[in-house]
Amino acid sequence: MTLTFFDQFSSPYLLGIPLVLLSLLFPSMLLPMPNNRWLTNRLTTLQLWTIHTITKQLLMPLNKPGHKWALILTSLIMLLLTINLLGLLPYTFTPTTQLSMNMALAIPLWLATLLMGLRNQPTISLGHLLPEGTPTPLIPALIMIETISLLIRPLALGVRLTANLTAGHLLIQLISTATITLLPLMPLVSSLTMAILLLLTILEVAVAMIQAYVFVLLLSLYLQENI
Repeated sequence: MTLTFFDQFSSPYLLGIPLVLLSLLFPSMLLPMPNNRWLTNRLTTLQLWTIHTITKQLLMPLNKPGHKWALILTSLIMLLLTINLLGLLPYTFTPTTQLSMNMALAIPLWLATLLMGLRNQPTISLGHLLPEGTPTPLIPALIMIETISLLIRPLALGVRLTANLTAGHLLIQLISTATITLLPLMPLVSSLTMAILLLLTILEVAVAMIQAYVFVLLLSLYLQENI
């Protein structure tokens, strides 16, 4: 059986049963659950501090009506963080490298923010399609352009997350394959590629965290426009 570099992105199966749901639920099962004790352990304290910091950062640009989305946005960023970071481990599958999953997250949340704006303040929401002071001959073209840019937002969210994680995984696999292949032939070059692989791994850890934050931050900005 011939394997390719893209086989790492294929959904895992066991006895014909897809394991995608398990790969989505398993990262969240690793997070410690808070209890009713007065004194918690260090891991739970660190988790609560992280969640509090993330929530405060996400809700800072939002008005008070947008604070109702705190649980959704915080849960989403924690889910994406755990999936992205655990996907960097060897012999693991990263669900966020699948465009279908990212679009399944992006489209309903974007649509919810859009429908909320159309329900609560339809005039202001529709006013975003036409900038103030637009010359009359340019009105139809600008409305069409703004409508396309509005509809393309969920696609940009999903493609951005998928492309960044897929490119990082491919680069790690390519450089690691080159390191193993060059080790018996040119040990000096192999050690150089290993150093590059170490730096790339650190970069990918940063990218995994940044992309999760950017995904949720853009959703919060879309929410800000419609509340």
